Amino acid sequence: MDELIRELYGTPREDPRARHRVWRKVAARRRRGRLTWLAIPATVALTAILLTVLPAGDPPPAPGRSILLTAAASAASATSSGSGGSGGSGGAYWHVRKQRDGGPETELWVNAQGRAWTFERGRVSRVTGRSPFSVGGRGMTYEQIQALPAEAGALRDHVAAMLPGGSRALLADALSGLLWTKPSAPGVRAAAYRALADLPEVHYLGAATDPRGRGGQAFAYALPSGVRRTLIIDPASSQVLSSADSGQGGRSELILTAGWTDQGPPNLP
Repeated sequence: MDELIRELYGTPREDPRARHRVWRKVAARRRRGRLTWLAIPATVALTAILLTVLPAGDPPPAPGRSILLTAAASAASATSSGSGGSGGSGGAYWHVRKQRDGGPETELWVNAQGRAWTFERGRVSRVTGRSPFSVGGRGMTYEQIQALPAEAGALRDHVAAMLPGGSRALLADALSGLLWTKPSAPGVRAAAYRALADLPEVHYLGAATDPRGRGGQAFAYALPSGVRRTLIIDPASSQVLSSADSGQGGRSELILTAGWTDQGPPNLP
């Protein structure tokens, strides 16, 4: 063993304690089969050599992925929601209140039977002739949304199969729609966040503030048209705060409420 040390590293200083420490480290590494021998000049200090052969640890997780997983945990633990919240089926209606392109606020209510109403331009209207929900342009019923898988891989595959030609370019957007545009169960929302955390096309942009001054974390992905869509989320509540598209004329939406409530639409026709 001493000859092997001299051949690779040169002769160390005649310090019995240092020599013994080096021999002991090399022997231990050799016994475990984990030492990678490198051709290093004999003039390199022994301490530097020992640092070189130590195995590197796994890099820390990316901040963006950790944030999305935090949002997933928040979504999974939600059992009810109130004003501005987004949680489980704690009410009779799924309710979304939003503002698009700086215009007037609009609202959507959907009950457990799948009936839907909108509030636009000061008027409540029943949604008829079409589903209020869709994925990749394909309509979805309330029952289909409730039956979505609550495991990230299964949800990703299920949603991808619904997209035109299995288009991966639409996958991030389709998954993000499950976070607030549809009455997804808590487990499904959590699975959507976990699936997004594993998509390389989803990019973390850092802390951000929406037009109403609410603080959150920004993520972006590209749409097939080349437009970049940016979402600001609040990981503590798992709520999506805003969605904005790049470029002149790109749409923007502020999500003011997305969750379950017992208060239905006013003045039902």
